[in-house]
Amino acid sequence: MKIFIDTANIDMIKEVNSWGILDGVTTNPSLIAKEKTDLRTCVKKISEIVDGPISAEAISMDAEAMVKEGRSLSKIHPNINVKLPMCIEAMKATNVLASEGIAVNMTLIFSPQQALLAAKAGARYVSPFVGRLDDIGQVGSEMLAQIVAVFRNYDFDTEIIAASIRHPVHAFEAAALGCDIATIPYDVLKKMVAHPKTDEGIKLFLADHEKSKK
Repeated sequence: MKIFIDTANIDMIKEVNSWGILDGVTTNPSLIAKEKTDLRTCVKKISEIVDGPISAEAISMDAEAMVKEGRSLSKIHPNINVKLPMCIEAMKATNVLASEGIAVNMTLIFSPQQALLAAKAGARYVSPFVGRLDDIGQVGSEMLAQIVAVFRNYDFDTEIIAASIRHPVHAFEAAALGCDIATIPYDVLKKMVAHPKTDEGIKLFLADHEKSKK
């Protein structure tokens, strides 16, 4: 499974990239605003750090404007994919952009039906939101399993990005189910590295090493 980081923070991206595990980056308007920057400046900086897909979200809400915005964003760097929210206008725009070789990441997916339509429209990626389903009492991992099953039935080229990852269990479930990608916040990535028994073992080894020097 490929691992993306879900952030617009340049320092976090640099840090995780130094671990040797980073395959791409996803951003959204909320993450961009949090860093007090603009989209074009941010994704251009990211493209200088990470050699992999970078999602840049369009904010237009009609197909013609989405296509225009998507074409403009795609010119920033060859690794840019255009992030569009799941809706009829976005499917129209995806159909056009995909025909021009511009990758689209269809976001705000909450059902296998939505994922199916996005893939049929030509989306390169679909981003089902796991945590947000959990928030309303549904089981996000069940949706992921359904989307994986549907895509395997029909051998779509579209890749599944497990998004809205809230904790390491979400990341594990995405990997176990066979998702192509999980886009994970920085804090969750750090939690995935840690384990109390690992910390305990390191402490013990260091203590024994000090004893051996005496």
